[in-house]
Amino acid sequence: MEKILFEFLLDKIVSGSYPPGERMPSENVLAEEFQVSRITVRNAFTMLESMGYIYSVQGKGRFLKDRHKTLVLNLSGAESFSDKMKQSGVELKTLVTHYAPVEYNSKVFGALTAAADEIVIRIDRLRLINNLPVALHISWLKESRFPDILEKASAVASLFSYFRSKGLSGFTSSRSLMSLTFPSSEESELLGCPSLVPLLLLESDTRLESTGEVLQFTKILYRGDVFNYVI
Repeated sequence: MEKILFEFLLDKIVSGSYPPGERMPSENVLAEEFQVSRITVRNAFTMLESMGYIYSVQGKGRFLKDRHKTLVLNLSGAESFSDKMKQSGVELKTLVTHYAPVEYNSKVFGALTAAADEIVIRIDRLRLINNLPVALHISWLKESRFPDILEKASAVASLFSYFRSKGLSGFTSSRSLMSLTFPSSEESELLGCPSLVPLLLLESDTRLESTGEVLQFTKILYRGDVFNYVI
């Protein structure tokens, strides 16, 4: 019965029967309508909340999120995330959450054309729009190409700006791989999203358009409840 109730509510939400921002029916109302316990109703609500469809307000009930209030994000690798968000007119904040050399990883080192004994630096950056965590950017760079990257990493909000400070310009990417995933417990905490909110995983590199030299390899996790994507 729990599954039937969950699917009923989900169908109502997806079909638009419940307008965004509307208060959801109470546990008592649904329990009486479906002749089930309040625990059954609560479990269905918990699943919907974990998927990012509804939210709770203490003492007031559960409300439907407005999933149409999303940002359009062009997934092209020719512009930085910072530049794209500036064009969207939103308030962007970047927090560097981690930076350090990494052990050998065939995928990362291969993407950077780095030898097994080279030093590769990983930089993790959390992106916030209007103080809402929306994306996690994980980038890898060769220290031999950027000798001061560890020294500068804690203040690098935009790697494209960092590249430009080195006299580099004209960026592209060879290809991008996209997949759908769900956050780990650590990613869920960093992004402030429920565990069942889907994330778009984008893996790509950044190259100099003029020479094809690889500058970075990047893995980006975008919250699926925040963006609409243009490919």
